[in-house]
Formats: sequence, structure tokens, C-alpha cells
Amino acid sequence: MHRSIAIVATALALSFAASTRASEPAPTPASGPAGHDPANPPIDCPLHKQGANTSALRPFAETEKYIEFLERPDRATWQKPDAVVAALHLAGTETLVDVGAGSGYFTFRFAKVLPKGKVVATDVEPEMIRHIHHKVLTERIPNVKVVLADPKDPSVDPAADVVFVCDVIHHVDGREAWLRKLATEMKPGARLVVIEFKEGKLPEGPPEAVKIPKAKLVSMLEGAGFSLQEDHPKLLPYQTFLTFTKPSKSKSAAR
Repeated sequence: MHRSIAIVATALALSFAASTRASEPAPTPASGPAGHDPANPPIDCPLHKQGANTSALRPFAETEKYIEFLERPDRATWQKPDAVVAALHLAGTETLVDVGAGSGYFTFRFAKVLPKGKVVATDVEPEMIRHIHHKVLTERIPNVKVVLADPKDPSVDPAADVVFVCDVIHHVDGREAWLRKLATEMKPGARLVVIEFKEGKLPEGPPEAVKIPKAKLVSMLEGAGFSLQEDHPKLLPYQTFLTFTKPSKSKSAAR
């Protein structure tokens, strides 16, 4: 008798458990790759997107040492980044391309004064693109985009209102062709800001052999189709600061 009661009790318990499980909602299957939370969209890696071989990148430690050199505090005493940004007289809505952005030394300063604009940071070094992109993500900077550039192509966004090129041209092989390519990529009326080291013995800058004399720099840029608008010879102690524009088609035809 007791055995029969026990069997019935067990059967009732199993039946109750089964009905309880049947009434529970089925678990929601994971959405996206590897169960990614759809509330947080997947990270779009610019290096993978542009087909860069990330396995060939220099180690983080080596890259960080170079970034520390670019971002060293004493650089501001002669690079005068705040004065440079102010000299551009940005309205806050422009699209600005920082060509050869490096560590983003100017990129993030421009981002602060372009709250309704956009900064496109380009560089030929994937390690620099990785660094800037990482900072953009971790600090949630919404108006900075990165582009891995081809050494033979400035890779300028055609919507750019301002193109900023600081200490880059003397590194470029085939610079006349590179500047002509830059001119074709920029829209008429866009501004080009060029900073290069002055000639002579200076405590900062590249070897004298790779510097570009100011007259030659202006000649190259005018030969590529740009028109010199401003020269700020006293703004920076060790560098030339020049502003050019890409003339409209009508002005180019008149020339």
C-alpha cells in the first residue's frame, strides 16, 4: 500500500515539473555573431575594413614609445597647437582632413572645436590608425573618423572644407605627383594648410637635407594648382605656416 502511494506521488511530482517547464518561455537565441548584444553594435575595425594585414603591425610597446615622442609635453612650447588651431578660424561645422595625423596630436584638438563638424584622420601607418581609432572608441569621440592612406594618395574626403598637412610633405616620395593628386581630390574653394620646418640649424625638426625651402614649397603647391592666401611667418618659431586654396573652376580657367 505504502509503495503504491509513493509511486503515485512520484508520478504527480514529475507531471507537475514537466508542466512547469512547458509553461516557461523558451530562451531567446543569441543574436548576431557569437551572441553579440544587439544593443551594442559590433566594432567596425578600419584596418580590417581596408584590408590591412594586422598580423604585420609593430608591437604595442614599440608604437607607444613613438606616440610618447609625438605627444611629449615640451612639443607644445614650439608647435603651439592652440595657436595653430585658432589661426584656422574654424566655424565649428567644417569637415577637416588631418593628413598624416600620426598620434592624433592635432586631430583631437580639431575635434573639440568642430562640435558640429567632422575630422577625418589619415595616415599611412596602420599603427597610428589603430591608436587613433582606439582613442575614439574608448573616449567616445563622435566626430572623428580614421582612414588608412596609400603613400601615393593623400586619400582626402572630397567633402573636406579644410585639409591640414603638418610636417608631412618632406616625407613624401614623388611629392609633386602627390600634391597634384591632392588637388584633384579637394573641392574648389577648400583650404589647404601646410606646415613645414624652416631651413637652418634648429633645435627641433628633421635633418637639413630633407627640409623643403619655403620658396620651393610655394612653387610646388602653386604648380599643383593651389593659390597661396596667407603666410604666417611669425606664428611658429621653427616652422613655416602657409594657407592655400583650391581655386574655383572659373578662376583656374582665367589663369
